[in-house]
Amino acid sequence: MADLRKKKPNIVCIMSDDQGIWSLGCYGNKEIQTPNLDRLAETGVKFNEFFCTSPVCSPARASILTGKIPSQHGVHDWIAGGDVEQPIEYLEEHVAYTEILAENDYVCGLSGKWHLGDSLKPQKGFSHWYVHQAGGGPYYDAPMVRDGTCMNEPGYLTEAITNDALQFLDDQTRDERPFYLGIHYTAPHDPWLNSHPEEFVQLYDDCAFETCPQKELQKWFSPTMNIGDDWREHAKGYYAAITAMDQQIGRVLDALEEKGVREDTVIIFMSDNGFSCGQHGFWGKGNGTFPLNMYDYSVKVPLIISQPGRITEGRSCDALLSGYDFMPTLLDYVGLDTYKHGTDLPGKSFAPLLAEESHVSENNAVVIYDEYGPVRMIRTKEWKYIHRYPYGPHELYHLTNDPLERINLIESPHHKAVWKELKYQLSNWFHEYVDTKVDGTKESVVGTGQINLAGLKNSGENAYYGRSDN
Repeated sequence: MADLRKKKPNIVCIMSDDQGIWSLGCYGNKEIQTPNLDRLAETGVKFNEFFCTSPVCSPARASILTGKIPSQHGVHDWIAGGDVEQPIEYLEEHVAYTEILAENDYVCGLSGKWHLGDSLKPQKGFSHWYVHQAGGGPYYDAPMVRDGTCMNEPGYLTEAITNDALQFLDDQTRDERPFYLGIHYTAPHDPWLNSHPEEFVQLYDDCAFETCPQKELQKWFSPTMNIGDDWREHAKGYYAAITAMDQQIGRVLDALEEKGVREDTVIIFMSDNGFSCGQHGFWGKGNGTFPLNMYDYSVKVPLIISQPGRITEGRSCDALLSGYDFMPTLLDYVGLDTYKHGTDLPGKSFAPLLAEESHVSENNAVVIYDEYGPVRMIRTKEWKYIHRYPYGPHELYHLTNDPLERINLIESPHHKAVWKELKYQLSNWFHEYVDTKVDGTKESVVGTGQINLAGLKNSGENAYYGRSDN
């Protein structure tokens, strides 16, 4: 990676909200229109097996930012309190990669969704701070924070986030220091009905939606997001939200090219967690069912990384990777991999996979781990095992023969040795990395939101999990 360290690149990290890997043209969806993201993939590496660390937004975002799993950073569910009213810095005791970048002369800006507590003030190395007050909500008249002041954004939020990001780019391209810009859209998170410009909704009036077939209702279906017979209109809104976001991403790509800094800038696109639009018998993510689920539709997310001249163009990578690998990868890429983070992080840099000729293995021995409160997952290319503490139910899927996870083999006597070995690996891995003070298996996470910090049981200020989905 020595050639990458001669000059620190600018970084633009674009993150969508609740977007499954299946919902982009470059990942094989022939119905949805994402020309700018497809264009980004053509100029970089598209990762086909990238997984969030937890299938819901706040813990997944906290893991990307810190390189830690939820049972290290203590964010176990989407943040339901502590944003602008009695604000809480959920990650106050944890180092974010943006802090490391800021310490090394990067100017860091954030436009869009934060959803990790205390939305009122810049933190984690950010000096520019235009963020959503909470985590999601209406696309018009959205509650935002600008310069420490709560306000309502009258325009279409996806466009407003882009406008703010473009202003940051205008300011920073006149500065000799490298910059980091997080553009965190709330799209395509609900609401979908009557929430997006009609020009984008109309694109899908005649769509067959073969790419999101409505399966038989999942037996664990949670009524939190009950789409019912109106699913086509919701699907139109979901697709429209993505296409509208794609158009705004095109503005960012164009601006970087027009300013002559495209080749000096690494662009990253990812989503926080996956999403099912009925494909598995429910609409939602990890908390779209109860008990909480770890289906690939919930945990597998898109990841595209592009910097012409430094990163291989038009390549697909099938290596199994996780959100907890992102922090060490980014720091490695910009030449800051020697930073001592003070704790053993579970992830490893996959920066070598961005090179023309990679010597990094993409074999089946690589294992991915996920957690959502008391639910934990271990996944190889061939198998997936899900363990629910303390009582189950548990699941085992042979992904080679059953990629859609329809046949649970946990009761099969022929596969007892398989799940026992996977459970052994799962237990050992989490035992190595879990901070016992914030161990998710001891938290009453049911997917309905987190208020307060985890691990406070001895102080009488327990974290509270128990509000409707945001």
